[in-house]
Amino acid sequence: MSDEKTIFQKIIDREIPATIEYEDELCIVIHDIQPQAPTHLLLIPKKPIPRIGEATPEDKELLGHLMTIIPQLAAKLGWTEGFRTVLNSGPHSGEIVPHLHIHLLAGKPLGPICG
Repeated sequence: MSDEKTIFQKIIDREIPATIEYEDELCIVIHDIQPQAPTHLLLIPKKPIPRIGEATPEDKELLGHLMTIIPQLAAKLGWTEGFRTVLNSGPHSGEIVPHLHIHLLAGKPLGPICG
């Protein structure tokens, strides 16, 4: 990973403002500035892992923690009709920021993504 901070690291370090929905010692959840659904959050680990394809066995506990935050947010925000999670990995996936993050989308019917 480059020595230059990503936009997410700058948000974590409070160098750039963001609307924070949740934060703990391992992660931060912010509202996406270009939402693709009525609710579009980004769940970002504070440890800068470039992408899921570069996670290591040492990241297992952190990744598990991220997965347990999702149902907590869903309950808090009343996502009773469901939600979608998206995790891009690499430039061909549409990844824009090389800092692992999970998109959480809810608030409208999203439709199938696969046939």
